[in-house]
Amino acid sequence: MGGGCTGEMRAHQAKLNCGITIPNLGFGTYSFGNDRDATELAIQMALKMGYMHFDTAEIYGSEPSVGTARREVIIDGRVDYGEVIIMIQSQQSALKQTLKNLEMEYVDVYLVHWPVKLKPWVACAIPKEDEFEPLDQETTGFGMEKCLEMGLCRGIGVSNFSCRKIQKLLNFASVPPAVNQFCGELGIHVSAYSSHEAPDDCWESNAVVENPTIQFIALKHNPYS
Repeated sequence: MGGGCTGEMRAHQAKLNCGITIPNLGFGTYSFGNDRDATELAIQMALKMGYMHFDTAEIYGSEPSVGTARREVIIDGRVDYGEVIIMIQSQQSALKQTLKNLEMEYVDVYLVHWPVKLKPWVACAIPKEDEFEPLDQETTGFGMEKCLEMGLCRGIGVSNFSCRKIQKLLNFASVPPAVNQFCGELGIHVSAYSSHEAPDDCWESNAVVENPTIQFIALKHNPYS
């Protein structure tokens, strides 16, 4: 994906209802048992290939890697300060630490990661419905709007919200979500996501990266081959 890849990626963008323009194709930074050096290397390679939109979260443990890789490409002069779009999911109480990890004064889009709270559960077990606790959407929504007012983010959004939860949120929200990582409606941008998976991940599968079509595309566009 070398050569003109950066230009191609920048040609395919979406403008959010908060005024931010983001690339349609993003790079997720979750991996179970996150290895900071490996994650940082992956992000650096993604930046070289033209990715300008990165998704991270407090629970991923990848925020420092994202911050370091972003700083290095800016210092190298490969991108301007505001070109790399960062989308995060973080608890409000941890947002300032998140910004410190990312070496940023603000993030581009700040999301609620789950519309529920998780009780303690085994890391690689998929929780059952009765293991979720209700989320106070109104308090959380007002808190995120406050973060927006304070300049800690340029846009706010949600993740894994159903259309019903979106409607409930809009009943009291002063600022509508700019993004939903699940389904889109009412001018809210849908940001789809998918895990590449790995043998040491929760699903213990490498089926995606071993898919013949995926491998063909990767080898065809590999800038290091």
